[in-house]
Amino acid sequence: MSERGAPLLEVRDLSKHFGGIYALNAASLSVDEGEVHGLIGPNGAGKTTLIHVLSGALAPDSGQVFFAGQDLARRPMHRRVALGLARSYQITNLFARLSVLDNVTIGVQARVRDWGSSFSFWTPFAVSSVNSAIIDEAYALLAQVALADVAQRRAGQLSHGQQRCLEVALALATDPKLLLLDEPMAGMGPDESARMVELIEKLARRVTILLVEHDMDAVFRLADRISVLVGGHLIASGEPEAIRADAEVRRAYLGDDI
Repeated sequence: MSERGAPLLEVRDLSKHFGGIYALNAASLSVDEGEVHGLIGPNGAGKTTLIHVLSGALAPDSGQVFFAGQDLARRPMHRRVALGLARSYQITNLFARLSVLDNVTIGVQARVRDWGSSFSFWTPFAVSSVNSAIIDEAYALLAQVALADVAQRRAGQLSHGQQRCLEVALALATDPKLLLLDEPMAGMGPDESARMVELIEKLARRVTILLVEHDMDAVFRLADRISVLVGGHLIASGEPEAIRADAEVRRAYLGDDI
């Protein structure tokens, strides 16, 4: 991780409520360029809501988000992607009937086309006219996530763990500066989880990562810093050992061994 300077991502007093329930309540945090920043908290803490707001899927009720020096207010999702902000989802979001290669090729081609004015490009289409440089890049991305050998298989035929890796490749196709990973190990067995941890370790050498994950062993292994969200509030942020020893964090987890 690089020396601390201006953060790549800065969240200031972010709030989002649904009726009388505050999913986020004046939450503030920062993510430095080059780090893996873990975001943890119990179920219902507001972690996924924060990811939705950062990506543009939800509008906040108040507060500000700055990314790479840009105010993200009123910027739609595709403009945030064009700035270098990409995400994965808790539930896989793939074109199941298209090949693994076609899924990633669509993502690369969309970036090369400079994203257009909307997400209309995410309609499945034949990629026979795509030039060889785009296909080569798609193969290279699949190699990064260990899927090059199944490039011609339909995405819907992959195992759950492979589908999560493919989704990461789709996010990487946008050439992100910051990758938002929302529970990438959800639903995985031990072997698949171990492979995902290794993949994230490799990705951390080239892209900044905000990692939301319930697997505490993985978070404490991967993260340079960790922020703790409880009831929409950020109650702690710091290096892993400081978070592990924080009494308020332990109380928030109701005695869970983190």
